Amino acid sequence: MSTVTATPVRGGWRQARYLPIAASLALLIIAYGFGATRYPAFGDGQVVLNILIDNAFLLVVAAGMTFVILTGGIDLSVGSVVALSTVLCAELLAAGLPAPVVMVAVLAAGAVLGLGMGSIIHYFEIQPFIVTLAGMFLARGISYTLSTESVSLEDPLFVTIAQTPVELPGGLRVSVSVLIAVAVLLVAGYVLHYTRLGRTVYAIGGSNRSALLMGLPVARTRVGVYTISGFCSALGGILLTFYTLSGNSSHAVGMELDAIAAVVIGGTILTGGSGYLAGTVLGVLVLGVIQTLITFEGTLSSWWTKIVIGALLLVFILLQRLIVGRAR
Repeated sequence: MSTVTATPVRGGWRQARYLPIAASLALLIIAYGFGATRYPAFGDGQVVLNILIDNAFLLVVAAGMTFVILTGGIDLSVGSVVALSTVLCAELLAAGLPAPVVMVAVLAAGAVLGLGMGSIIHYFEIQPFIVTLAGMFLARGISYTLSTESVSLEDPLFVTIAQTPVELPGGLRVSVSVLIAVAVLLVAGYVLHYTRLGRTVYAIGGSNRSALLMGLPVARTRVGVYTISGFCSALGGILLTFYTLSGNSSHAVGMELDAIAAVVIGGTILTGGSGYLAGTVLGVLVLGVIQTLITFEGTLSSWWTKIVIGALLLVFILLQRLIVGRAR
């Protein structure tokens, strides 16, 4: 696994950067162990698979966010792009377009939106926070313009994909969306860790100036990661339509924060240059287990999920700060 960073490297840094992902894994094991001990049904294999089924769209969105954060950027538009994608699916299907054409059109729209934001960020040298904030309002506004009400999807292909379980040994099952999410994660992991694009992503996050001096394709890569994030957000929107069989402008409110939290809790440093896609998967699973624990408890409000995630996010950011500080 080749990682290029331009930050000063001292003894122990290579090992220290694994600490956040190790902490995420330990947290996941502790949370799952606590749940399985307190609630016997929590240990059922299908409960674990249900976490994947309920969060397949978040896994895909968080994978795209990982690319962006590894370059030291941020993408606040992902939740709005997910909502826009669900509405586009509903409206284009209602207009009579075939489902495969609708999916391709929605994916292209998400990628083009990401391409536009990435181009503005790089060529106009505007902070990603500002550009993607504008993209967030733009995408959400367009989706409300298209429809202010929830639109049910009755297309046969969408319904078939949504309602067809994938049987596993032991009577367990997952949804088609989970298989798509796993495929996306495998491709993203390969690109990040075994291709020139992935090495350039890490190099830009380590030091943008050093990456330029090394002759790496900084412009193409910076624009590319936002295009990837837009594509993943659109795909996440399609997976959300499989999950809900509806298009709604109010979908995915706050999902950008969930995706960022999953990436950070998974060990990717917010300033870029260090992190792993496997950590992002752990981060999503941690969020899913916490949500499931609160559901099993039954007496706690769903807002406790946000409280716990906020506390975890703060802890992991402090942990990252300590690690980076010691490395320097």
